[in-house]
Amino acid sequence: MIRRLFLVTLLLLSAIAWGSEGSVRPFVPGSLAQIAAARQGKPFILAFWSVGCTHCPAELKTLGELKRRHPKLEVVLVSADTPDDSAQVAQLARSYGLGKVEQWVFADPMPERLRFEIDRRWYGELPRTHLYDRGHRIEAVSGIVPEARLQQWIRDNL
Repeated sequence: MIRRLFLVTLLLLSAIAWGSEGSVRPFVPGSLAQIAAARQGKPFILAFWSVGCTHCPAELKTLGELKRRHPKLEVVLVSADTPDDSAQVAQLARSYGLGKVEQWVFADPMPERLRFEIDRRWYGELPRTHLYDRGHRIEAVSGIVPEARLQQWIRDNL
């Protein structure tokens, strides 16, 4: 009951703050379905990362540059950190030119449950990028996605 109240409170607080640039929404069970439903029939990139991830800055930099060159490119960021890290998450996203993209942060006391919902074969390695085509077929990539692969995906999907 307390956990449920905590999650409801987080969702309400995020709904209040969501209107501003750089706000970070809590990623809880069901959030992935919400993200996909909001983009039904549209291609997008879903990028999982973390503040402490060694290779994530390179991935974020590439995504920021691609977003700048392709303004119609839909990018959604999900940080595998905690809601306590939201300010740092938003600041880092801004520093890579991704301050205006939709941002989420893991907000479940059991992050394994979130990873299982995202992909049952994913054990948490970061960065992790999901390329959704128009039919929402997913290509999941662990580690840095080569820029050439991202460029090809953009040519095929935008």
